[in-house]
Amino acid sequence: MDIKRLKKFEMGSKYFYEDLGLRNCNLGFDLQRDIHKLMENAVYLHLSQLRYDVYVGLSGQQKIDFVGIRQGRRIYVQVAYLLTDEKTRQREFGNLLEIPDNYPKYVVTLDEFNPGSNVNGIRHLHLAAFLSLAEL
Repeated sequence: MDIKRLKKFEMGSKYFYEDLGLRNCNLGFDLQRDIHKLMENAVYLHLSQLRYDVYVGLSGQQKIDFVGIRQGRRIYVQVAYLLTDEKTRQREFGNLLEIPDNYPKYVVTLDEFNPGSNVNGIRHLHLAAFLSLAEL
């Protein structure tokens, strides 16, 4: 979805599994190689269970991992394994900061440091905390 012009793209570039066990049987399981994909899959499944229509977002040249739309409301979610350096932090939060609306924005990681923090209105949550939210 083009965030600024509200245009839906005809073809997406991401595919998600409804059953990660079947995925692992099909592709094999390597946690080091797959952790980011597994995290994104978990976030996608959670948004779907909460009845969001889920899209990949584009804002100019910036990619937004997930744009969820439900009953006219939006949420934006970036997923990163760890925010290990300033460049990664800038990429994940910066993409969301450039979106000119006030809908909820989240960065979901496996960082234990500073859980639940808020960076310029963007919530930084551990994956487990995000998945435990019954309402976004």
